[in-house]
Amino acid sequence: MLIDEIRQTPAKVVTEEQRESYWENGYLLLERLIPDEWLVRLRAATDEMVERSRMLRASDRVFDLEPDHTADAPRLRRVTSPVDQHADYWAYARDSLLADVAADLVGPDVAFHHSKLNFKWARGGAEVKWHQDIQYWPHTNYTPLTFGTYLYDCGMEQGPLGVLPGSHDGPLYDLYGDDGAWAGALSARDAAGLDTTRTVYLPGPAGSVTIHNCRTAHHSAANDSPIGRPLLLNVYKAADAMPYTANPLPSSHAEEVVRGQRARWAHHDQRPCLIPPDWSGGYTSLFALQQNESAPASM
Repeated sequence: MLIDEIRQTPAKVVTEEQRESYWENGYLLLERLIPDEWLVRLRAATDEMVERSRMLRASDRVFDLEPDHTADAPRLRRVTSPVDQHADYWAYARDSLLADVAADLVGPDVAFHHSKLNFKWARGGAEVKWHQDIQYWPHTNYTPLTFGTYLYDCGMEQGPLGVLPGSHDGPLYDLYGDDGAWAGALSARDAAGLDTTRTVYLPGPAGSVTIHNCRTAHHSAANDSPIGRPLLLNVYKAADAMPYTANPLPSSHAEEVVRGQRARWAHHDQRPCLIPPDWSGGYTSLFALQQNESAPASM
């Protein structure tokens, strides 16, 4: 669905000014959007994930662990597909305001793509280098968008999301390295060409939601503060956006329609998209890729 078509239906959650800003700039910050009732459930589910990780000595398909993770001092980087790990994560993705906001931004027919829970643990939680999302999971159009929910307050010292306004209408970058291997981030040359003085950082109190388009260039700094920053990420898209490749973070709920109806026709954007490696046999985490870590084949 084109933006002019979406405009014909009034927004239900965001203001008209907010969705025009999203279309122009490629991101939004909605402070305190999520009620405390949801935060209580999501925090409890997250505590359960941390407890489950204590028995692990190495990363697996669900848990991406920092190198110094131990049972006594767990340090997680990511829980993959949390919607498949705890019922409350899927209830949140399906039933909360998130999917309604997605409908305001991409049209009334909305499908779920994938989820992840990124921790950025206290005192050293890994940075995320400049990248765009859609090269990891290309679709027939560029409606996919990522919602990040702050489960706790997130200040600048904890490495919040930083976005480059308007970059969603700029070029897509090659995320392969000079050696031909998938790097998962912009090259040093391309990153140096970004006007990072224009970067907008999106800290916020608990219950705030960040939103960025799949083409928006973004990054986040390491968390050297004494406070962790768990960030629950859910990716939605217009139902007429069809994946070209295997989902790198497969979920039993992928392609499930959460608002409106299933699309009968795919919508194709004429702009080309980079094709990533074949993820169908497994996927190395973004963190391991960007930090040049070797990862087990089971990830």
